[in-house]
Amino acid sequence: MSVARASQAKVDAAYAEVERLTRQRARNFAYGIMLLPRPKRRAIAAVYAFARRVDDIADGSLPDEEKRVLLEQLRARLESPPDEDAMFIALADARGRFSIPADALSALIDGGVQDTEQTRYADFDDLRGYCARVAGAVGRACVGVYGADEPERAETLGIALQLINIVRDVAEDWRLGRVYLPQDELGRFGVEDADIAAGRVTAEWRELMSFQAERARTYLAEGLTLLDYLDRRSAACVATFAGLYRSTLERIEHGGFDVFDGAPTLSPVAKLRVVGAALAR
Repeated sequence: MSVARASQAKVDAAYAEVERLTRQRARNFAYGIMLLPRPKRRAIAAVYAFARRVDDIADGSLPDEEKRVLLEQLRARLESPPDEDAMFIALADARGRFSIPADALSALIDGGVQDTEQTRYADFDDLRGYCARVAGAVGRACVGVYGADEPERAETLGIALQLINIVRDVAEDWRLGRVYLPQDELGRFGVEDADIAAGRVTAEWRELMSFQAERARTYLAEGLTLLDYLDRRSAACVATFAGLYRSTLERIEHGGFDVFDGAPTLSPVAKLRVVGAALAR
């Protein structure tokens, strides 16, 4: 086998690994990116795998100081030639093919570091900055792969999806010692940490979470204006995972915002209906 063919085989194997990871770990992403042509699908999977690596470190069981060391090592490796790590091989190839801004990838790491340093958010402005790092940055990283120069719309969509995650994952985040719901809004609606710890679904809790859901829906509507700037298959991809998040939010609302016994799940049939709606758009 020639050197060129061997090198390409290594890249193909790396892409196969990040696609496998995406199918295994992504709750909604995988259903969207399957609609993309192969080069775009592989590049988005590489971005997802990088974001997953950051999340796994930030949410892991190591001491915070060790997490920060690992996250900074990831940042340094972004600017180094890829080693034998499949994720970095695939990401380096994707960055060579598409406009994936380095500052978006670095912002993801900033968000991971923030999770090791901050567990409460004073108000929505504080929370929005965090969401822009951990999710808006994913939008900015991906939008060049989709083929549009609309980073602000992509960031807004990422923030919307993160706001839905925050509604969905209250109990999981509590177990990690984190409360992403803004502190001033908890106070305004009369909800305390003890209520979250006990999983109390009170009238005050429902009012607070309804407020969070409406804000997420507003951001989602604004972010989805991105679709008008994308080609058909890229638009169908983005509409799919946005639709899956919207469906999850609707199920949470229909369940009275009782998110303490686990997040609602969508069946494969329900997910395929969302895919169909996105293709028909």
